[in-house]
Amino acid sequence: MISHTTQTLDSGLPVLTSASDGTASVTAMVFAGAGSRYEKESERGISHFLEHMFFKGGDRYKTTKEVSVAIDAVGGEFNAFTGKEYAGYYVKVAAEHVDLGCDVLGDMLCNASFPQEEIEKERGVIIEEDRMYQDTPMYRAGWDFEELIFGSCPLGWDTIGTHDVINSVQQADFQKHKDNLYTPDNLVITFAGKTSDEQALDLSTKYFGSLSGTKQREFEPLDGYGKDKVYLRTKKTEQSHLVIGVPSFGSQDDRHFAQKLLSIILGGNMSSRMFLNIREAKGMCYYIDSDVDSYLDAGSLSTRAGIDQSRLDEAVKLIINEYDQVALHGVLDEEIARAKSYMKGSIILSLEDTEDLAHFFGKQQLLYPNVRSVDEYIGMIEAVTKEDVDQLAKDLLGHENLRLAVIGNTDNKAGLESLLV
Repeated sequence: MISHTTQTLDSGLPVLTSASDGTASVTAMVFAGAGSRYEKESERGISHFLEHMFFKGGDRYKTTKEVSVAIDAVGGEFNAFTGKEYAGYYVKVAAEHVDLGCDVLGDMLCNASFPQEEIEKERGVIIEEDRMYQDTPMYRAGWDFEELIFGSCPLGWDTIGTHDVINSVQQADFQKHKDNLYTPDNLVITFAGKTSDEQALDLSTKYFGSLSGTKQREFEPLDGYGKDKVYLRTKKTEQSHLVIGVPSFGSQDDRHFAQKLLSIILGGNMSSRMFLNIREAKGMCYYIDSDVDSYLDAGSLSTRAGIDQSRLDEAVKLIINEYDQVALHGVLDEEIARAKSYMKGSIILSLEDTEDLAHFFGKQQLLYPNVRSVDEYIGMIEAVTKEDVDQLAKDLLGHENLRLAVIGNTDNKAGLESLLV
């Protein structure tokens, strides 16, 4: 049985532990409510840039080299990520090295000084990261789709930010952003793996007990979805990359699990409708999949694919036809059963990894009103009925809701818009 407990430091910082004797590793992960949704136009990209700057050293590990050598020397993993609603920082080490891992992680987050010379160097790194994504259209198309769905607002902006901000942000800006959001009431320390409640509390007190302050900023709720139907980025590519989908709802909506199951049936695995009816039957793409993106108060359901340039229109029509079929005729009982088994199995397999286990519980502790156990999570999947999914498909997948983002060697935006009618 996978369980968790939550303790609290004197500062108010939550410490969540999911102990397991079936592994030799421990992941210590810090979650911060500090994603790009918290940014203003003049700050676009500061959350992601700040993530990079935490790796530049603190008091005990003063440089990037000292940080990386300490973790590499014990064969550990060390990384971070920035999303739209939260950021995360973690170390994953053999259990006997968890004290070292927390020492490095705590020094990085508590004592970062953001040296100006490191800021100047890191500007170029992030610009190159952005260029990498610009040259990877299967990723860039997804970002374009989110801007299309959510509009030009923090939820619609990509996390990389703008070159103007990347090239101008200064040491004081990073310190202010950290002081505003990296506070005990807006952080969660999560331990998963071969550990105990007592060890987690001791390590958190020792290495994160100095964190202080209160959260100074909230993000603005989404006030409406974007009105445009098509986002076209004309680019000389070998394939056209497309994302086509609809606005939906957030992670706290009662229909969240029905939506997840619908996306699995549509294109979530190799037995899905999109994979069998478009890739296998038509041979027109290498990758095609459907998925759900759920934020606290908004979301989307979409299908993405890489298509031969000459077959772009055909592919859009075929994907829309799959949407139409499920909206008109619903799903099959066996599809619901398979999707539930697939979703449950994927969760169980992923939680064998201490990093995924820490993420599963820590994200909930940070963002959601309640932390669901694995059994509760699976129970909510089981509770979804065929009628729930059928009604959801009918409600969401009307042509009036469709949005399409394309990157490819075409400038015929009007032609793409006509396919959505």
